[in-house]
Amino acid sequence: MSELLEVSGITKTFDGFRAIDNLSFSIGEPEMRAVIGPNGAGKTTFMDIVTGKTRPNTGTVLWGEKSTDLTRLSEARIARLGLGRKFQKPTVFEDQSVRENLRLALKGARGPFPVLFKRRAREENVVELAEQVGLSDALGVKSGALSHGQKQWLEIGMLLAQEPRLLLVDEPAAGMTTAEREKTTAMLVEAAKTRAVVVVEHDMEFVRRLNCRVTVLHEGRVLAEGSLDHVTANQQVIDVYLGREEGEADA
Repeated sequence: MSELLEVSGITKTFDGFRAIDNLSFSIGEPEMRAVIGPNGAGKTTFMDIVTGKTRPNTGTVLWGEKSTDLTRLSEARIARLGLGRKFQKPTVFEDQSVRENLRLALKGARGPFPVLFKRRAREENVVELAEQVGLSDALGVKSGALSHGQKQWLEIGMLLAQEPRLLLVDEPAAGMTTAEREKTTAMLVEAAKTRAVVVVEHDMEFVRRLNCRVTVLHEGRVLAEGSLDHVTANQQVIDVYLGREEGEADA
């Protein structure tokens, strides 16, 4: 596994508040990684910096084989390099069908040539993506009629259509039924076989099912890193995030 993303010495302050404090860690390819931590730990700011939405005060975010510094690039350029981000609330085109949403998201030119000569291949891609995210039976359904969980899957499918090398996913299990969460777990684990997937999540049971390396953030720094059992046994993690009672139950 080679390093795909290397965050080094990142600091970010907002009106005197240090949201990210000399943060350094790396993500491999392929890899599944969970990022956890209390509210205000810097999880969202970290994702904002990696995707170009926010500029850090100091540090670098190096990407890929050429060690491209993402802190110098626009959001659009970073997305084109292969970073996809899914926010907590699903954003799909609700008046369009599942098929149309996936078709619009497909990577590649939108001009008349590919539409005319590659229509069959693109349709095959759409069908394959729908199968990957469990929406094969809903291709003709308007996205606004989908359940919350199905909308989350559709958005994951739309991101996968862009063929990202790194997928950042914010709280995918929020608001889902148990069955939907299990299906989402399988979907993300499968995706992580061929790319890097970083899941920011509060649900420890969901994180456990991902069965991956966990990074714990606190006050903008890495507090602990390792397996879920390893980090939940860390006394500092128990004190600042899990709470003593929950920590004792896990031990």
